[in-house]
Amino acid sequence: MRYTVVFDACVLYPAPLRDFLLRLSMTGLFSAKWTDQIHDEWIRNVLKSRPELQDKLPRTRELMNTAVPDSLVTAYEPLIESLSLPDADDRHVLAAAIRA
Repeated sequence: MRYTVVFDACVLYPAPLRDFLLRLSMTGLFSAKWTDQIHDEWIRNVLKSRPELQDKLPRTRELMNTAVPDSLVTAYEPLIESLSLPDADDRHVLAAAIRA
């Protein structure tokens, strides 16, 4: 059985961890998933401390989406409002996991 794993922004933010998890997913051990909203979040947070990467991170995003086929979860947004979590800002991640 192949597991599905939704990567949240916190694991995509550090480049070494992001690279490790992407390479691990490409072995077929699990199916990596994320959303455009998750991409936006990790990129926004990286740019707070590393604004000089502004021109490079869109390419990183594109390469990730290309390297891991079918990684982008869509049509999860309608689920967000129906979910309840201690941190309401994390509902989009749970919604993506349900949809994935």
